Amino acid sequence: MRIEAERARAGAAARADVLIIGGGPAGSTAANLLAQRGYRVTLLEKDHHPRFHIGESLLPANRPLFERLGVAEQVRGIGMLKWGAEFVSPAHGRSETFEFASARNPDLPYSYQVRRSQFDEILIRRAAQCGAEVIEGCRAREVELERPEGGVRVVAEHDDGSRSAWAARFLIDASGRDTFLANHLHAKRRNPRHNSAAVYAHFAGVERRPGKRAGDISIYWFEHGWFWLIPLADGLTSVGAVVWPYYLKQRRGPLQEFLRATIALCPPLAERLKDATPVSEVEATGNYSYSAARTHGRNYLLVGDAFTFIDPVFSTGVWLAMNGGLAACDAVDACLRTPVYAGRALRAYDHVMRRGPRMLSWFIYRVTNPALRDLLMTPRNVLRMRDTLLSVLAGDIFGDTPIRASLSAFKAVYYLSSLVNLPRTLASVRQRRVNITPSEEADAR
Repeated sequence: MRIEAERARAGAAARADVLIIGGGPAGSTAANLLAQRGYRVTLLEKDHHPRFHIGESLLPANRPLFERLGVAEQVRGIGMLKWGAEFVSPAHGRSETFEFASARNPDLPYSYQVRRSQFDEILIRRAAQCGAEVIEGCRAREVELERPEGGVRVVAEHDDGSRSAWAARFLIDASGRDTFLANHLHAKRRNPRHNSAAVYAHFAGVERRPGKRAGDISIYWFEHGWFWLIPLADGLTSVGAVVWPYYLKQRRGPLQEFLRATIALCPPLAERLKDATPVSEVEATGNYSYSAARTHGRNYLLVGDAFTFIDPVFSTGVWLAMNGGLAACDAVDACLRTPVYAGRALRAYDHVMRRGPRMLSWFIYRVTNPALRDLLMTPRNVLRMRDTLLSVLAGDIFGDTPIRASLSAFKAVYYLSSLVNLPRTLASVRQRRVNITPSEEADAR
């Protein structure tokens, strides 16, 4: 594999069965599994691991895949046990804790909070151990998808400014929010139903819940959106605000001051942060919610955030990315080994990639709606609706767990509650849909 990299640097196109752009959870998962199946895999990563990333809260559904990838013990070694999720509603004056052990599938009782810099490095190094060629500091710049001789061709730029080319039978775009192929294909679309932006940092000195609850993620609602609070094993805490565009327009001054002022708008969260200090730069990300018009083509796939991202409220990003990497491996394997079944394999991949976001988006679009907050703050287990909601929060949405009937019942109760309180519901929807222009977004950041 090293010979192929040298050929690419020398000007000749190096060859691979599968070329993967992006070394986050999606790309590393696909690289690991495809290399285990004997394919020549090259993974291009623009950064050098370890590197900072948000999205530190993992779901219980991740854990079986850790075993399959051969990283379970390493992840356990860096992780903080997460037994559940706490939702805090100042409007209701209280919180509600959901424990994963009470979900429909009792085999997924916990997960982890992790530093993404450590977690992502574990995954990409494991992919290399399994035989994938991993090239860091190498950003994809150009792509040819329809070549007369077949396959794809990608030109990438190294940190030193030099360029290399690869020819591959199949391409997986796992470039995350860079959305390399979606941009190339002019297929990326903002999500008009969920405009939002995030402002976040790591803090020291944040108050933690006692005992077993110390590692739980906390979700705080407030007037302009919601906050996450994710405790990490090294004593630091990830804190971020996801806000609607109209609120982002109000920003004046440095980001650190904006985040502090925003935290002050949620007294229960401010109390937990009263002795805390930021230990990282405050970052902001706009245009938070988007989707590509397609998941695949004849010889390429879009996986993870390279295809779509809605909202981090249920901590689904890493799980959807890694499950997408698993689905990508199966699809590519079918396309390359038995081309006659390629169409069927690609349709199955499309179904998997759309199923997760479609199921979760129903909750995400309504998470700040007063009716859904009321239901979460007064959970009832009629028809096992509470247990089913916990299964969704655990990421158990791709297997055989019987959740459809209970989810339908939960949605029916929600719609009835929304109708009973129609003026309040409509006011919430209008508030969220005040748009922000790209120039205003850039100014806010």
